[in-house]
Amino acid sequence: MKADKYMIQEGKKTDIRKLPTDSREDKVDKDEIIAKYEENKRDLVLLQDKFYADAREGLIVVIQALDASGKDSCIKYVFSGINPQGVKVHYYKAPTADELAHDYLWRIHQNIPRRGEIAVFNRSHYEDLVTIQAEDIWKNYHMSERVLDDTKKKFFAKRCEQVNNFEEYLYENSYRMVKIFLHVSKEEQTGQLLERIELPEKNWKFRADDLKVRDKYDAYLKCFNDVINKTSTKNSPWYVLPGDQRWYTRYLITEILLDAIKACKPEYPELPPEEKEKLPECRKVLEEAMAEYESGRKEKKPEEPRKKSKKKSKK
Repeated sequence: MKADKYMIQEGKKTDIRKLPTDSREDKVDKDEIIAKYEENKRDLVLLQDKFYADAREGLIVVIQALDASGKDSCIKYVFSGINPQGVKVHYYKAPTADELAHDYLWRIHQNIPRRGEIAVFNRSHYEDLVTIQAEDIWKNYHMSERVLDDTKKKFFAKRCEQVNNFEEYLYENSYRMVKIFLHVSKEEQTGQLLERIELPEKNWKFRADDLKVRDKYDAYLKCFNDVINKTSTKNSPWYVLPGDQRWYTRYLITEILLDAIKACKPEYPELPPEEKEKLPECRKVLEEAMAEYESGRKEKKPEEPRKKSKKKSKK
C-alpha cells in the first residue's frame, strides 16, 4: 500500500516539514491512480457494510491540516457513496463557553461512535495541542494555578501524554483510530485562499483573518511536527499525506481506510442455531405467498381501455 510510506513510525523522529507535498517522488500515473481510487471507493462500500453489520469495532478518522488544505472536499468525495447510516462527520470549531468549562477531551468523547460505525473528525482534540500552542493562548484558560504554572513545554508535553492515554484507552475498548495530516505547501495554501476570493461561490469560506494564519504557516507546521511525532503510536498512527494534488491525497486516504477496516476482520454475523433451523419453514411460507401473488396477477384480466365519448358539435 503506497500510503504506508507516509505513516509516522512510533519512536522514530521524522521531520514532517521535509516530507513531500505532491506525488512527484512516487512517480505515479494520474489516470491509473484515479481509476484505482474509484475501485477503492467501490470496495469501501462493500467492506463498510460488513463492518457495520459486524459491530465489534469502531473506527475514528481524524483529519487535520492547515487552513485551506482541502479537509472538507476530501471528506465529501472519499466518503460519498458509503451508507450514511454508518458514518458520522463531526466538525470541531472554536470551543463554546460550555465546552471550555469542561476538560478539552469532553466534547470529543461525546462523539465517539457506536461500534460498527465510522466517525470522521474534521479537526479534533489536536486543535487543543496545536492551535492554542501556535497562537500562544493557553495561559488564557480559566484553570487553577497548579496547572497554568507549568512551563509551556511541560504543559503541552502533558497534553500529548494525555492524548496518547486517551487513544490507547479507546483501542483497548475495541476502537481503532487513524490520524491523517494533509501536508500542503505554502504556495498551494496561498492559491486556495486566492481561489476563495476569486470564485463567488467560495467567498463565504474566506475571512480576512485567514491571512494572519497564513503568516504563521511555519509556526503551525512546527507545532504539528512536534505533536505528530509525540502522538503517532502503533495503535493510533499518524499519516502525513502530500496534499497539493487532491486526486492523489484522496486515493491515499481510501488506501488507509481499506487497510484500517480490513484490520478489524469484519464478518457478517451468523444466525443462532435455533434461528437457522427455522429458515426452511420460513422460506416455504414466503414462497407460497409469492406463488399466490403470481397466480393472482395471471388471473386478473387487464382493464379494457375506455372509449372516448364523441361530443356533438354545436351548430
